Amino acid sequence: MTSGTLAGQRCLVLGAGGFIGFNLCRALAAAGARVHGFGRTPKFGEPPTTETWTNAEFGDHLALRRAVEGMEVVFHLLGGSIPGEAERDPVGDLRTNAVGSLELLSLCQSMGVHRLVFVSSGGTIYGPTAVSPISEDHPTNPISVYGIHKLLIEKHLGMHIHRDSMQAMVLRAANPYGPYQRPGRGQGLVVNLITRRLAGQPVEIWGDGSTVRDYLHVDDLVRAMLAAAVYEGPYRLMNVGSGIGRSINEVVAAVDQVLGLSGAEVRHLPGRAADVPSNVLDVSRIRTELGWSAQIGWLNGLRHTADWVLGKSGSGGPAVRPAP
Repeated sequence: MTSGTLAGQRCLVLGAGGFIGFNLCRALAAAGARVHGFGRTPKFGEPPTTETWTNAEFGDHLALRRAVEGMEVVFHLLGGSIPGEAERDPVGDLRTNAVGSLELLSLCQSMGVHRLVFVSSGGTIYGPTAVSPISEDHPTNPISVYGIHKLLIEKHLGMHIHRDSMQAMVLRAANPYGPYQRPGRGQGLVVNLITRRLAGQPVEIWGDGSTVRDYLHVDDLVRAMLAAAVYEGPYRLMNVGSGIGRSINEVVAAVDQVLGLSGAEVRHLPGRAADVPSNVLDVSRIRTELGWSAQIGWLNGLRHTADWVLGKSGSGGPAVRPAP
């Protein structure tokens, strides 16, 4: 059940210079919201779609307080270190991302923010499971530092909701992909595969390629975030995904299909202890409560991403042809 609109509302996007945040700002502006971006200046070669911008780090408490002041809706995408970085420096990740988020929750509560939307990790929160797809009621047993810290933030947010009646939503997102996701950062299988295949480079895969994940186009994730910001129903936690599992090997084959390529050279790297064998999200709740479902088809989403990569590279070539 959604109510109201974001048109005219003062919305703060924390992490607006990142992949998801940049796409979210564009969608908020199109919806008529008054958008303030906070984070590092985007490096996509396009100006941010915001009224105002604060170029600052998460740890800049004064800048953060000034940005939160007067805001009606806050979208929390900051503190989003990639899983590999969290594994290499768990103490630093805890201090910067988890503790920073807890301070943000208290700040939003004290400054009268109407609604907070936090994007958590559907791919790491649950840990290894014996069921698929995974519902929000499934026990959470993350086996990665990244997942543990996301769950910590969720628990503190739940405490604020219970004690202080904070209006908040947690979205456990599947693996997002799409335009404005930068390759070479140790995250984002789809954009990395497309970039390497177009450059004629070998494909590197952790493990044997049988790992299964749920992939979600960023446009669908952004639609869910906008709907969550005006949701008035009883739930404060929802999965956001396609509900379809695909192995890494299947993703490699689909990317080649869209690009019209074949015979990818695959280099298998040792499997990672923090990777669960399979993760597919049950999206029944968000479909019922928000009327939301993933709209971007898999191959169309890959084409959309590939066209952006080609345009970003300045190749000047034609758009990727539709796969048969």
